[in-house]
Amino acid sequence: MKGKPGRKPNPPAVCCPPPSGEDDRRPVEGPEADAELATLAKALGHPARVKILRLLVRRQGCICGEIVDGLDLAQSTVSQHLKMLKDAGLIRGDIDGPRICYCIEPQALRRLRSLVGSL
Repeated sequence: MKGKPGRKPNPPAVCCPPPSGEDDRRPVEGPEADAELATLAKALGHPARVKILRLLVRRQGCICGEIVDGLDLAQSTVSQHLKMLKDAGLIRGDIDGPRICYCIEPQALRRLRSLVGSL
């Protein structure tokens, strides 16, 4: 990925949870599942958040400053989008020194796929 001039990409940090082999046995229909799907859909309701999620899915490891470099948005705007994704549980952010590194929550992504697949 091409970064901003004069900025070196951060080495990938290791903060992502390992993939779990456990099956999620929660129902994919009913009031609770519908509310969960609505929350996840709202988190994905902006093209920038979809792009962030795609970027994180394609990377094996955490991403810090490269998220801002990959979007044509102000750092503060990217931070707000990251917060919405994190609040929905789709990503996690771990503190790594003076920065926060983000990665996908694989179990949440599998749950999203199950909920959408049940429509």
